[in-house]
Amino acid sequence: MPSKYRQLADILRRDAERIYSDGGNRLPTEMEISSSYSVSRQTVRSALRELENDGVIERRQGSGSYIKPIKNLKASSHIAVVTTFIDDYIFPSILHDAQRIFSDNGYSTIVYATENSVGRENEILTEILGKNIDAVLIEGSRTSYPTPNTALFMQLRKRGIPVLFLHGKYRNLPDFPAVLDDNFRGGYQLARYLINKGHTDIAGIFKSDDAQGPERYHGVVSAMTDAQIRINDSRFCWYDTEDRKSILSGEPGSLTKLSRFIDEKLGSATAIICYNDEIAYSAIQIILKHGKTVPEDVAIVSFDNSFYSQIGSVPITSLGHKAPRSGVAAAELLIGMLKENKTESMNLRWELISRQSG
Repeated sequence: MPSKYRQLADILRRDAERIYSDGGNRLPTEMEISSSYSVSRQTVRSALRELENDGVIERRQGSGSYIKPIKNLKASSHIAVVTTFIDDYIFPSILHDAQRIFSDNGYSTIVYATENSVGRENEILTEILGKNIDAVLIEGSRTSYPTPNTALFMQLRKRGIPVLFLHGKYRNLPDFPAVLDDNFRGGYQLARYLINKGHTDIAGIFKSDDAQGPERYHGVVSAMTDAQIRINDSRFCWYDTEDRKSILSGEPGSLTKLSRFIDEKLGSATAIICYNDEIAYSAIQIILKHGKTVPEDVAIVSFDNSFYSQIGSVPITSLGHKAPRSGVAAAELLIGMLKENKTESMNLRWELISRQSG
């Protein structure tokens, strides 16, 4: 996977083309780029250095980054891609897939990150409404809850700008199309997989403020109910966006919530279903540090089939998408909305990739 600064450089390269085509000649300041894309100033400087080396910009000390003349530049159409976290471990591949299809259809991409904040989402949607944007592909912020940004989404619709949700959608915008994971079926599938292996005391770790978490939990407990397996509420750990930030920060004590759950609540459970590979990877590290083994003492399964599922000492059994991948499916559907005024939604089904952890 490309380093973060190279990902940002690719995004800024497209931003430079868009700005130049709109008659501008200067990129935003380092501070503005850092804030817009939720990355460090050092990452911004490294990305700008790469653009300078490639001859895209000229950096003038104390003045800023100026776009060098781009010959034979054609006016292009723009699609806004709004994600929660630009450095999320599955986003780069989604963005790569989507951008390829958008580019093949004559559209450039402008990328925004909300950090899963409804306030930041409000600012981004307001900015998009002030730009020449043809369509919006958006990963909603805290989709477990109704959005307070309904009026902005309705303004986009009123202007004829297609909006397509990815991964989760708001309950108070039910008629907006979306490309969603089949989360209930996925949770059910993982639980049945463990039950068929003889597990009857099953725990879970789920994210509470994104719609995928409750949906995956619902599938898990439904499978347990159908198999007449007792559901022990104390065996389920819930975390939110702020908890995720601390878990991934690497700060001392940042794994406290997961550690405490495994220490105090796991009890006799022999299996854990995790919200995603990111959490499963952390849970495995904690279990191993506690002197237990995976999967002999505790089996671990999760969602996403990402690189996290293969980099640890115990490869993770995980659900991945059957073709098409989510970035491809979303981009093709959005192009259909632009060209043919399509408005259908899509549920992406999972397939189980069995590895050592469960």
